[in-house]
Amino acid sequence: MEKLPKDMAGLGALAGLSGLAAFQGVALAGGFRDASRQMGISASGLSEAVKRLEAQLGVRLLHRSTRSTAPTEAGARLLERLGPALGEIEAALDVINGFRDRPAGTLRLNVPASAAKLVLPAILPPFLKAYPDIRVEVTVEESFVDVLAAGCDAGIRYGEKLEQDMIAVPIGPRIQRIATAAAPAYLDARGRPRHPRDLLQHSCLRGRFPSGLMPAWEFERDGERIEIEPRGPLIVLIGGGVDLKIDAALAGCGVISLFEDWLRPHLDSGALEPVLEDWWQSFSGPFLYYPGRRHLPAPLRAFVEFVKAAQASGQ
Repeated sequence: MEKLPKDMAGLGALAGLSGLAAFQGVALAGGFRDASRQMGISASGLSEAVKRLEAQLGVRLLHRSTRSTAPTEAGARLLERLGPALGEIEAALDVINGFRDRPAGTLRLNVPASAAKLVLPAILPPFLKAYPDIRVEVTVEESFVDVLAAGCDAGIRYGEKLEQDMIAVPIGPRIQRIATAAAPAYLDARGRPRHPRDLLQHSCLRGRFPSGLMPAWEFERDGERIEIEPRGPLIVLIGGGVDLKIDAALAGCGVISLFEDWLRPHLDSGALEPVLEDWWQSFSGPFLYYPGRRHLPAPLRAFVEFVKAAQASGQ
């Protein structure tokens, strides 16, 4: 069993904060390449920093292979203590932001593809213009994550996926709908559904979450709710595969179900025709969520205030 050095009092001076931060980033990302993308540091630079840290400590912290990187037992123990410690250091340094004319630093957001497509484009450009010293890093993924464990400051998700200890602030449109549509040529050839169950006789373009879950299609009208599991020629990964699904719908391959705002340009142009519009289900919009803690990093605090002001003005 590997053991950490007993005398850890001088760890900061011994290893340097950059080495500790590099180790934490690589361990949380599960590899040097992913950590490099998230931290904006070259993979070789991270590797050298971790090697220096291990040499100075005399302990191997990471198991490395061509396929994966994972903490050793010693590395796992260090990682448990390191997160809160580096968080406190970052918070202490962030106090200096209060003496600046404009807040500075990095804001890391974890969002689903729908938010990257439909929410952030209206918010990030004016925010970046208002705060030119803040850099925003956006990670797009569909699963709900512990934002702190993922190395992020905040995330965007819908209400049913939020944990109780999170602070949630409304962001983006407050009411959204899931639309179903198809190319007019497809509907001319296959007929126009008049009831959601008619879709069971149609070619439907489906999506699957990274977890493997393939959500059912839900419809609602006059208090009646219907859930169906249609079949079709194409299944894509929700997130990165959505544009392919739209292209397939435009090409007449079948019926698509997606956020109305995402399909709106094609609906307005006539390239897609609404299907069962009076059955489209409405739901409340997404939330910006972050851990409830006393001190918010200056970039996150500025973003939260900006989002609240946008919501108050009806933007």
